Amino acid sequence: MKRRFPMAIGFVLVVASIAFAQEATPAPSPAPKPAMSRAQSQKIIVATEKKLWEAWKKQDSKPFKAYLSADSLMVSDNGVANKAASLKEMSSMQCDVKSYDLSDIKVTFFSSDAAFLTYKASQNGTCGGQTVPPAVWASSLYVRRGGKWYAASHQETTAK
Repeated sequence: MKRRFPMAIGFVLVVASIAFAQEATPAPSPAPKPAMSRAQSQKIIVATEKKLWEAWKKQDSKPFKAYLSADSLMVSDNGVANKAASLKEMSSMQCDVKSYDLSDIKVTFFSSDAAFLTYKASQNGTCGGQTVPPAVWASSLYVRRGGKWYAASHQETTAK
């Protein structure tokens, strides 16, 4: 009997160690999505800016609601406006845009989540009964949040 007790304890330890060794190995985590390249980001930023210009031409505020960051600031000759004020101004101002063209487009990345877009815009139209400047130098600051690019700021200066 004295011999069986140590053997029984040894048997229990062997079985227990085998049981714990058979614990399920957790499945590997899925590979993270590859980071967006700068070329991909640049393409998205420029396309977004063009969508916003087209929305301005069509007097459609929906793209502005979708593509402006919640904390966006627009700078104009009227001052600085947040997103809500910009959307209100856009929906109330009557514009007749006959044509526009964006040129000299350049995107400068400050980080993988912040980019500065500059370009020249030639335009033909009126807003609020006033003729818009025929050409402006424009800049837009874009930020990436949650994997999506948003316009955080926009400013225009009449070109000479």
